[in-house]
Amino acid sequence: MSETRYPTKQREYPSKFFDSAVWNDFAFREGDIVIASYAKAGTTLTQQIVAQLLFDGAEETDVSKISPWLDAVYPDRPTRLALVESQRHRRFLKTHLPVDALVFSAKAKYIYVARDGRDIALSLYDHQSAISQQPPLSTDGGTPGRLRVVAPPPLSAVDHFNGWLDGNGHPFWPFWESVRSWWNVRSLPNVLIVHFADLICDMPREIRRIAEFLDISVDASRWPDIVRHCGFDYMKAHAARYVPQGAGLWKDGGRAFFSKGRHGRWQGVLPAEASERYKRRAVDELGGECALWLAAGNAGDTQ
Repeated sequence: MSETRYPTKQREYPSKFFDSAVWNDFAFREGDIVIASYAKAGTTLTQQIVAQLLFDGAEETDVSKISPWLDAVYPDRPTRLALVESQRHRRFLKTHLPVDALVFSAKAKYIYVARDGRDIALSLYDHQSAISQQPPLSTDGGTPGRLRVVAPPPLSAVDHFNGWLDGNGHPFWPFWESVRSWWNVRSLPNVLIVHFADLICDMPREIRRIAEFLDISVDASRWPDIVRHCGFDYMKAHAARYVPQGAGLWKDGGRAFFSKGRHGRWQGVLPAEASERYKRRAVDELGGECALWLAAGNAGDTQ
């Protein structure tokens, strides 16, 4: 039997949002969990699923504090590393990096969650609109340890989508390379790819699939609470436990962070021409098989 070949880091990631070099200093432990995604793909939901599995359905788990975005630029690197080093539970961390900018470890398990890019772009539009401007926040783009935010979008949702598609993820970061890089390592034994549509369409099945991948056994009596705590309405009602950088960054105490929570939200918003242009781009960037999966996971709606 041949030895598994794991990816090696090829570069640092050039973006004002990321401190990819933090992974060079991170000491992996056996059993660490890394939840990877592009923004607004279902990251927070996946973090909540993992938290519920690890802590047996506990209701008061504050995911925003115990599952940090490790390669964000805020807070400063020593603070981020000290937080995760102090943790004694099984750690679960968040990254938005593509595989080639990440230190990859055989000790860890990686969950990549993906979503139709049309839904992501519109969710990002809502995401920008949900950031509180009271008091005004800095959109600083260079100082280490400073919180980066993207100003509310001045355009319509459709114009925002077109700018995001034509600008390779602008004003955030490149989209296609994220999906492509994780799709290409999906056969590794410590990688699981998950689709937002599948999470929404059959949450219990997907939670069980994640539990099996993470080797977590859960008492059957706890499953109803675990599933309920991962529901959109529950998470929105308790938004302060889940939103990045705390509820103060977001309107309505963080509840505005949770927008629609559904698959196919682009339908009825994007004109047919924009949707078709996206679909052609997806095939060009990802190939037919990956593009088809990205459109709907295993849920079957591939419009």
